[in-house]
Amino acid sequence: MPNGCAQKKAGSHLLKATMILLGALAASSTWATNRLESVRFDPLPGGDVQVVMQMAEDGADPQIFTTDDPPRIAVDFADTTNGAERSISLNTGSTKGITTVEAAGRTRVVVDLYRRSSYSAEFKGKDLVLKVSNGLAGSVQSNAPQDPLKAAATAQSRELVRVDFRRGAAGEGRVMLQFSEPGASADLRAEGNKLIIDLPNAAVAKGVQERLDVIDFATPVQAIEVRSRAGSASLTVMTAGDYDQLAYQAGNEYVLEVAPKQVVEEPLRRANDPPVYSGNRVTFNFQDIPVRSVLQLIADVSELNIVVADSVQGNVTLRLVNVPWDQALDIILQAKGLDKRRNGTVIWIAPTAEIAEREQALEDARIALEDRAELVNEFIPINYGKAKDIAELLTSDALQSQSGGAGAAAGGDGAQQRSGFLSQRGSVTFDERTNTLLLSDTPKIVAQIRDLVALLDRPVQQVLIESRIVVATDDFAKELGVRFGLSGAEEDSDRNLVSIGGTLDATDRMSNLGLANRLAGQSSALPVGIPAQPPGGIAVPALGDRLAVNLPVLDPAGSFGFTVLGADYLLDLELSALQTEGRGEIISSPRVITASQREAIIRQGNELPYTVTTIDAQTGAVTQNVQFKVVVLELKVTPTISPDQRIFMNLEVKQDSVAEFAVQGQPAINTRNINTAVLVDNGQTVVLGGILERERREDERKVPLLGDIPALGRLFKNKSRTDQKDELLIFVTPKILQESLR
Repeated sequence: MPNGCAQKKAGSHLLKATMILLGALAASSTWATNRLESVRFDPLPGGDVQVVMQMAEDGADPQIFTTDDPPRIAVDFADTTNGAERSISLNTGSTKGITTVEAAGRTRVVVDLYRRSSYSAEFKGKDLVLKVSNGLAGSVQSNAPQDPLKAAATAQSRELVRVDFRRGAAGEGRVMLQFSEPGASADLRAEGNKLIIDLPNAAVAKGVQERLDVIDFATPVQAIEVRSRAGSASLTVMTAGDYDQLAYQAGNEYVLEVAPKQVVEEPLRRANDPPVYSGNRVTFNFQDIPVRSVLQLIADVSELNIVVADSVQGNVTLRLVNVPWDQALDIILQAKGLDKRRNGTVIWIAPTAEIAEREQALEDARIALEDRAELVNEFIPINYGKAKDIAELLTSDALQSQSGGAGAAAGGDGAQQRSGFLSQRGSVTFDERTNTLLLSDTPKIVAQIRDLVALLDRPVQQVLIESRIVVATDDFAKELGVRFGLSGAEEDSDRNLVSIGGTLDATDRMSNLGLANRLAGQSSALPVGIPAQPPGGIAVPALGDRLAVNLPVLDPAGSFGFTVLGADYLLDLELSALQTEGRGEIISSPRVITASQREAIIRQGNELPYTVTTIDAQTGAVTQNVQFKVVVLELKVTPTISPDQRIFMNLEVKQDSVAEFAVQGQPAINTRNINTAVLVDNGQTVVLGGILERERREDERKVPLLGDIPALGRLFKNKSRTDQKDELLIFVTPKILQESLR
């Protein structure tokens, strides 16, 4: 039911607008010269419909246009009365019915459609035959009917004199055809990746290039081919990719625009962006029709009120295929040097110069009224800002102030020049003591400035910045060591004395001991019980001399010793081990509150004294001075609060610490510093940066060859492994303080 009501309402609007249009168009003719005798239809195979409009006389020159919403085909006969049936119901294919109306000597035949369809029109004798296709059409095509004799005569004289191509600002390709005279008929159709423009009543002039290669322009158009036949011509436009097409004709020029399809989200429009058209799409094909009549047709389609100035005159020839009505209106206005102003549902159309003159007159009247307005004085106290700063925003004239009272009023020629938000006669100054603006201007300007000051004079938002500097350490070390030695002496049957030990000192002492025993008549080279002072005064080798492998852990956590004393040897073995683990965390958390766009610094630390010694090169005098090195934890920040309650910060965070060593008495400083700018949501914690240092080290000391023996080689080596990690992380959390907290 709602769809039916909407269709009836739309039909009522069309009939009403048609009667108004025909009444306006009839002003140029005093009587009708032709008559529409009848309208009949014949179903065709495939659901197509043939509508035959029988005329009483030859020479009918109808104008045909289409609308997309609702889908219709309208045929206008000028200077024609209606003798046909008013309404015919078809319900065949895409054709719903036919309506015929007459007003002021003009007749319109409206073919109502279920959906947008293509059509063709031609004269057979006195009858106009309109064939409506049942299939859906990508764009409604129209063929303007012409008298066959007139068309033949025109085709012999009309020529295609120029084919040009240009690239638009948005990447669209424009194919521009220029004819020797207006009235050329152009039929556009798509075949695969080609757009074909048929010119049935135009020949190709000499010198027109047959092929244009435009691939270098980076548009959907790749090439253009021009072909000439007997009495007609055609253009083939090669395309690539997805595109949208738009064709329009004005005067002796036909333009085809091929633009790439936009698949990205439409950005926010700016003031200088091209207009976006959203009106219902229409198709017009007019030959030398009055401009006022075309504007009335657009008013009919748009259902808006269009007021046309009396100075708008002349005719227009144009062909628009599947174009939004608001774009069609702009094309017509540009072609005829017109402009428009819209107020609600009313559009006023007049020549551009006339509109400019009227608006200039209104502006002159406004200025004259402003010049005659009485000046008033206003005192505006400033609560949070500085009156001087706000006065500089309102005007760029020289400002004066008095520290004990109101500033002197601005005067001279400068007060007569419009500056900032003031009128030509307005002035503003300020009083620093009371922080007050002194304003003199018209009541309207004073009210505007008071509203502006109320908007600007607000408490500055404040931000709490919390920063955390975390230094984490993780250390691990493991070491295994060994001390091993074998000492002894042996005398064979030939009385050869063989001694072994860790060093030559050990073998020397044992050899001397064996010699002393031999002289004393003892058979053992190294007795079990060695007297405190053996013969010859030779002592047992010290432990350090007895060790063949001396690779202990320097500061072991535990050790195990093993000694074997045989009849003629001494075995020493010590195993030592150490494993250390350590974890540490240092957290520094500076906080500071500051206003938006104001720098804040918080610093805490020490000054380390150290002595600097200087020697005079001439006298040799030695002087010692005490100087200081600063070791601080510092946070420096400048926040800016955005209108969407986010915080942009310029940050510098610094943390120093004293190193464990010094160079020539001067302390070494470990420095950690970050300088950055970041945008953060209110209350969000972000990691500004971090440094991770990790040192892995494996050391091994061993006796060559012996240390490589599997299992047993552990007695001849020292092995250590170290794993150390240092990590620095810097966090920051900004929070906007609410009014209740300030």
